[in-house]
Amino acid sequence: MLNRHVKCHSQVKRHLCTFCGKGFNDTFDLKRHVRTHTGIRPYKCEICGKAFTQRCSLESHLKKIHGVQQQYAYKQRRDKLYVCEDCGYTGPTQEDLYVHIGGVHPESTFLKKTSKKLAAVLQNKGTSPMETNPTENRVEQ
Repeated sequence: MLNRHVKCHSQVKRHLCTFCGKGFNDTFDLKRHVRTHTGIRPYKCEICGKAFTQRCSLESHLKKIHGVQQQYAYKQRRDKLYVCEDCGYTGPTQEDLYVHIGGVHPESTFLKKTSKKLAAVLQNKGTSPMETNPTENRVEQ
């Protein structure tokens, strides 16, 4: 966390937004920012259906609007959500995300960057990307 924080003070912004040109020192910050352009909102309130770009925004909404306080132990990690930044599909594992992207977005830049990992995942699972349901777990926009 300290290394990540120190990066934010750097004048060199290595990761640029392709929509507006704003620069970021961290890929996570860029990904979060890009959602403001794409409209992808993977964190959905199960009570009212409102969707958010960030988990912390959903948790704040739950507390302020619905009075739901998250019960996490000190430093307890939440389950990671794997998000397709092209359509908003969410999956519980990285494998699910790879299979989804391979079947629904075969020309995705993400897929090109991770093609070796995806090939290994598909080979290990013995699954064709076309066998997956592309609308399953999709977040409405």
